[in-house]
Amino acid sequence: MQKRHFEHWPKVTKSITFPETSLFDNLKVSASRYPEHEAIHYYGNSIPYHQLEEEVEVIAGYLQQVLGVSKGEKVLLFMQNSPQFVTAYYAILRADAVVVPINPMLTANELEFYVKDCEMKNGIIGQELYDKVQPLLETSLKNLVIAAYSDYVGDFDGDLPKEVAAPRHSFDSPNHYLWGKTIEAGYKPEELTSAVDDLVVLPYTSGTTGLPKGCMHTNRTVQANTIGAYHWSRSTTNSKSLMTLPLFHVTGMVHSMHMPIFSGSTMVIMTRWNRETALQLIKEQQCTHWVTISTMLIDFLANPTVREDDLTSLIAISGGGAAFPQAIGEKLFKLTGLRFVEGYGLSETIAQTHFNPPDRPKLQCLGIPSFDVDARIIDPVTHKEVGKEEIGEIVVNGPQVMVGYYNRDDENKSSFIELDGRSFFRTGDIARFDEEGYFFIVDRVKRMINASGFKVWPTEVESYLYNHPAIQQACVVGIPDLRKGESVKAFVILNDEFKGKVTENEIIEWSKQNMAAYKYPRVVEFKSEFPTTSSGKILWRKLQEEEREKVAGLFN
Repeated sequence: MQKRHFEHWPKVTKSITFPETSLFDNLKVSASRYPEHEAIHYYGNSIPYHQLEEEVEVIAGYLQQVLGVSKGEKVLLFMQNSPQFVTAYYAILRADAVVVPINPMLTANELEFYVKDCEMKNGIIGQELYDKVQPLLETSLKNLVIAAYSDYVGDFDGDLPKEVAAPRHSFDSPNHYLWGKTIEAGYKPEELTSAVDDLVVLPYTSGTTGLPKGCMHTNRTVQANTIGAYHWSRSTTNSKSLMTLPLFHVTGMVHSMHMPIFSGSTMVIMTRWNRETALQLIKEQQCTHWVTISTMLIDFLANPTVREDDLTSLIAISGGGAAFPQAIGEKLFKLTGLRFVEGYGLSETIAQTHFNPPDRPKLQCLGIPSFDVDARIIDPVTHKEVGKEEIGEIVVNGPQVMVGYYNRDDENKSSFIELDGRSFFRTGDIARFDEEGYFFIVDRVKRMINASGFKVWPTEVESYLYNHPAIQQACVVGIPDLRKGESVKAFVILNDEFKGKVTENEIIEWSKQNMAAYKYPRVVEFKSEFPTTSSGKILWRKLQEEEREKVAGLFN
């Protein structure tokens, strides 16, 4: 186990004894301790903890008594960030069932895979997503609880997303149940029996390397990162977390929902990203914590109306998902006095395995292994550990690592490796660590570009490109090359003040002067925006596939 990072460990213990209670118990305890304290702020509406727990109880009762949800049953949660998402999630837990949170951007065809993979019979959905779910009522899916976000909106003088402003629809079909009616019914759930090692949530990986895979997480694994996030973030009961990351994704789920509920603090919920609304909520609600993604923060700081005085309540801004440009990090520090604290994790580890120390973060860095995590870098072929500054695959052993992939026995065998008598999860991420034990991403194993036999890691090239003052965002992909096999192409979004003043060839020449000959991009293309996931990650694979289709078309 690599221990040099302990020299820069925050002033907290290096190990935590995690609770043997269920995830739902966190809400029960906070509601009993702070019944009148604000749990949720949603576009002008304040929901206290006692109301949140009461609604969770009656929805859980409805799931059991009316819809027949049984212990361990997988329940679809297909909804955008909202009070109903939080309530539904904890109601499914309270009903001793398993939450299957699905990306609301998926189409009906894509959603069908998840419904069939989990043989789901019951779902809780946002009304704006009904048209995507309705075709699947011919499959195993039978019952739908349907929510309208507008039911929870208060007096808000800002812009409401159209999904939030939309009035409640009526649904007359059999087995369709309106959210409000399920609460009014007032059913009581049976006694909670969920134990620490029972399955509670099944987040799916993005499926970029094949079919999506459900990551089996228990009360124990989720509690590990919930409590770890609480201690690392220095949250208190009076903290207010701005929720902009989607809750179906593990980072938003843990840091913007589970952690505030454990601490009895407030969730300030945004259904859709809007930089003006984010600024308004930070100012008006005096938000203290914001876990976000670099693309959102870049957009937020590009807002010319942001002023230092608007952000004085913030004490922590953190996140991950993509490298954060150094120039933007310096801009954030000058504006707020805060460093962006990056972290690293996966769906398989229900968010973080690594954090940057809050008082000593490094930019474009994964950080150091979190509480009770043994993280190593190995040669992906020989499985031997490598030394500092050597490149290899990250493998992790820790209390937050999933039990395994759902219905994927073959992949479970190949995804874990034994080292020193302990089981380690193979992340597939290529990285290195420095002399102080901080980990730095190099790239995904699957993303490597092979240019004339040289290994080129796109993330490394992107990090160099971010040093150019004209570049706001960059995405590097491999494109077919008849002579070299693959060549390096960079898609670039320019900062506004450089548009029309810098050419693609100038970026190439600059790259040539600042990178090794085999690394620098031979082709640069300017873009106004990148395709992204709903959590803000750049869809590099989509850009790469488009390039390969272009080349294939030339030879057809």
